[in-house]
Amino acid sequence: MEFGKGYWKTFSAGVEREWVITNGIGGYCGSTIINACARMHHAYLVASLHAPVERYAVLNKIDESITIGDKTYSFATNQRPGGWNEEGQKYLQRFVYDELPHFVYQAEGTFINKTLSFEWEKNTIAIGYDIMNGAKEAVYEITPFFTYRDHSSRVEKSDLKFKTELTGKKTLELVPKKNKDVTIKFYASNGKFVENEEKYDHDMELQTEINTGGEPINNSYTPYKVVVKLAPFEHKKISVICSIEKKFEKDAFVTIEKGMERIKKIKENAGYTDEFANSLVQAADQFVVRRESTGNKTIMAGYPWFTDWGRDTMIALQGLTLSTKRFNDTREILKSFAKYVDKGLVPNVFPDAGLKPFYNTADASMWYFYSVDKYLEYTGNEEDYEFIREEIYAKLEEIIHFYSTKTDFSIYMEDDGLIHAGGGYDQVTWMDVRVGTWVVTPRHGKPVEINALWYNALRVMEKLSKRFGTISEYGKTSEEYAKMAEKAKESFNKEFWNKEDKCLYDVVDGNVGDAKIRPNQIYAVSLPYTMLDEKKSKAVVEKVISELYATYGLRTLSKDDAEYQPYYKGKLHDRDAAYHQGTTWAYPLGALITAYLKVFGKNDETKAYALHMIEPLKDHLRDGCVGSIAEIFDGNEPNISRGAYAQAWSVGEILRAYTEDILG
Repeated sequence: MEFGKGYWKTFSAGVEREWVITNGIGGYCGSTIINACARMHHAYLVASLHAPVERYAVLNKIDESITIGDKTYSFATNQRPGGWNEEGQKYLQRFVYDELPHFVYQAEGTFINKTLSFEWEKNTIAIGYDIMNGAKEAVYEITPFFTYRDHSSRVEKSDLKFKTELTGKKTLELVPKKNKDVTIKFYASNGKFVENEEKYDHDMELQTEINTGGEPINNSYTPYKVVVKLAPFEHKKISVICSIEKKFEKDAFVTIEKGMERIKKIKENAGYTDEFANSLVQAADQFVVRRESTGNKTIMAGYPWFTDWGRDTMIALQGLTLSTKRFNDTREILKSFAKYVDKGLVPNVFPDAGLKPFYNTADASMWYFYSVDKYLEYTGNEEDYEFIREEIYAKLEEIIHFYSTKTDFSIYMEDDGLIHAGGGYDQVTWMDVRVGTWVVTPRHGKPVEINALWYNALRVMEKLSKRFGTISEYGKTSEEYAKMAEKAKESFNKEFWNKEDKCLYDVVDGNVGDAKIRPNQIYAVSLPYTMLDEKKSKAVVEKVISELYATYGLRTLSKDDAEYQPYYKGKLHDRDAAYHQGTTWAYPLGALITAYLKVFGKNDETKAYALHMIEPLKDHLRDGCVGSIAEIFDGNEPNISRGAYAQAWSVGEILRAYTEDILG
């Protein structure tokens, strides 16, 4: 996709759109489409010291300028205190985001094409400058902005201390005093390193942080610039590399070519000819990373701040790895999480070296069954069933056992065969915000989606146990799983149906049903095994569409509810208050599309209606973080994107629903 000057008529317009690329081990590179930093997470190299976590920014950005004759054109784009900006976007002709991000600048007939790419699974960013000079001699200057900081945190100028050394003519090495085990290497294939008089850039304002109450100022260390001379009409390529690796590829254009080819092969492997599907396949790749502690693949929940979470992984897995035909990655991810199942719980937050997992989730384990079942649906070969039998099935038996007896976080099966979850301050569903002692969205009791997933899991086990039998101390027969499922179904229909509103209660606690209209009920229809008859299923879908659908996803609370919060903005406390109280989430839209086509049938008319619900997301790919789908949006129009700018389950669920239900 291409963007021209109309997208940055003003500096403020230019910082509205962002981009990100990733390196397959948790690191990332990102900025705005005019190369201005607008948030603390904007940096050219955020390195993962212990994949995929311990992420540190080491290169905030690079600014450039060109001097032609006696006139200097600065391409720098930086916001400064006092309301003035460095507006180098005036010389930016195009920003292109295909497989990689490209910036095209022009001054007096000189054209500079700047492209960024990671060396895959390395903390190495390559920046390639392809320069076609105009009719006059020129001098091109490249100024790197170094840092060493946690990628979410500000660093003061006084803390930017490095041992700085030129090693030869082409490489600058910096060792941060905060971590002498890290050496930042900055390589330039052409030109000369020239020492700057002013060695710090300070007071760079970050507009997104200002808007959200974050740290609004960033600082950088700028000890040197690279100066390159250009002859008239000379065509010159400059490779610039920043890395913390011991060895790295020094030809940026080799890395760029490999980066583009890798994405093209991923699209070819997925096998779609549809442009939107292929865009989502590319977006999906950003979240699939390698975890050092397991040696296997995992899924990053979102960029820029999330790491790998159990719940998010199991919801996103189908779209990110199955719809894209990355079946080896699916197996690795299922295996990784199986290793850490404890008392029937899949980790919510994955462990790092020496740390124990956090298990505060009731739904990750239930989504795990869905993921296993979908994996076998997509593959279905004997070796795939054998993989599940050998590596996974005993853990499935364990999960059912502990949920049907009792495990941590007040998760247990009640006498009616349904699952109770949570208590006190424990928030164990996806609506999990707690501010101190304030539980914003209390859902203790029997949450509707947990029990829809429970029934689905029991039916999966009924099916698999016929094939595998009982292989652990926790196992049951197929008939026993079927009996449990039937009891759950009978109780669910008796307890959860809200006759007045003709939909499902969100939570049932004792004999009391929570009548708030939320999107969680859609999973009682969308999952492969459901407990509702056709009439009730249609009623649920109609209720969700009429009260919760909001352009890019589903609201977390009906707009007619007195507690509805229409906008997710302001300070953290205000945002937390809205997070699950009206804010729109993209990922449940996938379930709505599946449920709608399931109950109303697939034909030209129903597919056209479903496509109307998904088409705004095609436009969204050119907004927010270009090429990806945001975590959340405001509940009210114009439904501005908020939160993490690229979210795994948003991309995964839209990709799954689009390819399975609309294209399929």
